[in-house]
This record gives sequence, structure tokens and C-alpha cells, in this order.
Amino acid sequence: MIFGCAGTTLSADERAFFRDTDPLGFILFARNVEAPEQVRRLVESMRDTVGRDDAPVLIDQEGGRVQRLRPPHWRLAPPAVIFGELYASDPAAAMMASRLNGRLLAADLAPLGIDVDCAPVLDLPVPGAHGVIGDRAFAPSVQAVVSLGRAQADGLLAGGIIPIMKHIPGHGRARADSHHELPVVETTRAELERTDFAPFQALADLPWAMTAHVLYRALSSNQPATTSARLIDDVIRRHIGFDGVLLSDDLSMQALGGSLGERARQSLEAGCDVALHCNGEPAEMREIASVIGPLSPRGIGRVARGVALARARNDRAGRDDLVLYRRRLAELLDRPVA
Repeated sequence: MIFGCAGTTLSADERAFFRDTDPLGFILFARNVEAPEQVRRLVESMRDTVGRDDAPVLIDQEGGRVQRLRPPHWRLAPPAVIFGELYASDPAAAMMASRLNGRLLAADLAPLGIDVDCAPVLDLPVPGAHGVIGDRAFAPSVQAVVSLGRAQADGLLAGGIIPIMKHIPGHGRARADSHHELPVVETTRAELERTDFAPFQALADLPWAMTAHVLYRALSSNQPATTSARLIDDVIRRHIGFDGVLLSDDLSMQALGGSLGERARQSLEAGCDVALHCNGEPAEMREIASVIGPLSPRGIGRVARGVALARARNDRAGRDDLVLYRRRLAELLDRPVA
């Protein structure tokens, strides 16, 4: 499991719960963030409860609407669509800008002890889809998404941060917000393979991926991707070829049915390596913990490979380098970059 917490510090009950249940790692949200030193202390205290300095600590820091670290302490990163717009006229400049942006995202996270970013978004938007993805997507072109997603992931890895591509195998066609209800996609498998699945297939070597709480009628008649063993094995693992850490999207989202314990058990039995629960509600976390076992040996190996990749790719750029990166990004986007 990966769990969230309620506030800006851990309560005594949270500390005891995390010590007893030993989750793989943690995730931070805006409710957990006030200032840099406070976040550093919170991350340290989370890892202290499980006795592992390398316990993954995740955050959604995409840019635009979805970023938990915000001004005045952190820069306001552009949404993905900005890079897609630039790609339409200058692909090389857009790819450079996306990589620089990923590197600067990493520079915001690493000093806090956060080592996993839930980005890039590889969803392919289509007309008429719900706005929950919207400008979080790079572009409606497979090639643009592949190029810009790769560049952002490379920038994150260069800063020692593990990227999580999402939402596999694709949320871009959803006409509903999976936070509130289950989206159903009626598109044929052949069309999905040509479009939605293609960016994930091209970036299948990335170390982590997050599932989509989306039901694809052509692939699984009654189960969303997160809880469909058939879809995870046939599409994600075999067709797409992803062999990294497969993380469920947040179990507390209303796209999933059943109790929290049932959702957790179903996602892991279907083939997710790790189940994610974000809201920090104690009763929900206790229910989930009661039905979850240890990470599988294969999952342990996948987690270790991601850590090794980020360490190997870390360029350890200094302060002066980061200043230059900010300036260059501003030039490429022709807009101020904090």
C-alpha cells in the first residue's frame, strides 16, 4: 500500500498505524503542504515510522491545475498543453522545454525528500471527453504525447525523481470524471491500440505506471482497468509491454464499487503491484490494511529497478545550472517562468 495522511504533521495515531502496517510508501497532497521545512520534516517522519530511508514518497506535481506545491514557496509550472501547443510549430523546442520543465519539477521535489512524481500524463484527449484530463494532456497526437512525455520523464529522472506515467492504458476518452463515477469507453480494441495505448507502449520502459479507473467494453465487460485481471495481463503487461511497478489510481475514487477493502484486494488480485489510498481517513486505511499482504518478490524487484534507474540518471545539477534551465525554459515558452 501507499497511504496519505491527514495534515501537515503526523498524529500519534498515524505514527502508530504506519509503524504497525509498514506501507510501501506515502503520498502528499495540498493539505499536507505549508512550507519547505515543514514538508521535509513530514517526509522524514513518514519514513521514520517504517524504518526505511528509501520508502517512496509520491506527489502529483504535473503543473497547471494539478500541482500540490505552489507559490510562494514553489514555482507555478505550466500545464502539459502548453508544450503540446509549442510542439505543433516547433517539435524540437517543445521537447527541450518539456525536458527542462521535468528537470525543474525534480529540483522542487528532491530537496524535500520526495522521490516519485505522478507524471507524465500520457492520456490522449478526444473531442467530447470530460474535462478532468483537459489541459493536463500534452496533445491529441500520439507522436506529440510520446515525444513530450519522454522528454518530461527524462527531465525528472535527471533530477533523481522516479516518474509515474498515467493513466494506463488511457483516460483521454472518458466522458465522466472517475473521481465521481465510472467512465465507460465503447471504442474498439483496434482503435484503442492505434491511439490510446500507443503512448504507453512507446514509454513502456518507464519504471512506474498508474492505472485508469475506466471500463473498456471491448476489453473487460464489467471491470475497470484497475481491477481487471484480463486487461492488466493481456493489455498492460503483454500488448503494451509494461513490466514496471503498476500502481492503482486512488482507491477512494467513486469509479470503483464495493468497500475500500474489496477495492484494494481486487486491484492487487487483478495484477497491480501496489494499491494507492490518498485521503488519509483512518477508518478507510485500517480497512485496507486488514486485507493487504506484503509486496510480492516481483514487485520488490520492480521497485528496486525504479530506484536504481533514478540514481543512475541523476545529473546532480547545481544551483547555477538550475537558474540557466529556468531562463532557457522561459525563452522557449516565450513566457515568464518563476
